[in-house]
Amino acid sequence: VQLQASGGGLVQAGGSLELSCAASGRTFRSSVMGWFRQASGKEREFVAAVSAGGYSTYYADSVKGRFTISRDNARKTVSLAMHSLKPEDTAVYYCAVLRTTWGARNPADFDSWGQGTQVTVSS
Repeated sequence: VQLQASGGGLVQAGGSLELSCAASGRTFRSSVMGWFRQASGKEREFVAAVSAGGYSTYYADSVKGRFTISRDNARKTVSLAMHSLKPEDTAVYYCAVLRTTWGARNPADFDSWGQGTQVTVSS
């Protein structure tokens, strides 16, 4: 699976943004997909993941209730709707494929990292 994230930009605190991840390859529909983010000078951190069928999800505590992950298997896309954005959400956001067990949050459990998209939240 090859991935390309898009949809980032500059938004004021309290605003919303929706990211999209376009996938190519034949295994997308059977893959658990995740979003990560990496702020400048910090380690990459887990944000959210969605099951292959799109019916189950899990989130980092820092974004729970504000972000929603979803997928469209027909279009081979994964989306991340972000609301009530905070300056601390500023980061480069990446999508990736889970290669280990459901519930994993370590970047080492994911691969097929594509180019990220920058999200900047101003205060």
